Amino acid sequence: MNHLMLAGHLGTDPEVRYTSDGKKITTLRLAVNTRRSGKDDTMWWRLTIWDEQFDRMMPYLKKGSALIAFGEIKRPEI
Repeated sequence: MNHLMLAGHLGTDPEVRYTSDGKKITTLRLAVNTRRSGKDDTMWWRLTIWDEQFDRMMPYLKKGSALIAFGEIKRPEI
């Protein structure tokens, strides 16, 4: 299992959608800035949150909000 910690800012407001069987999916776009060889570089991450795990937090998250995320890297199923 691969774990990851990211610190950055939201590039968009959280997007909420539902699967055909009614499961809630929240997607966050996180911009993480790094500096390599004197150059700033931004890497964009798409974070997927299933069900209502973070519903209490969502009213506070909007574009530009600072966020630290801990999670597991999973390969998309093909």
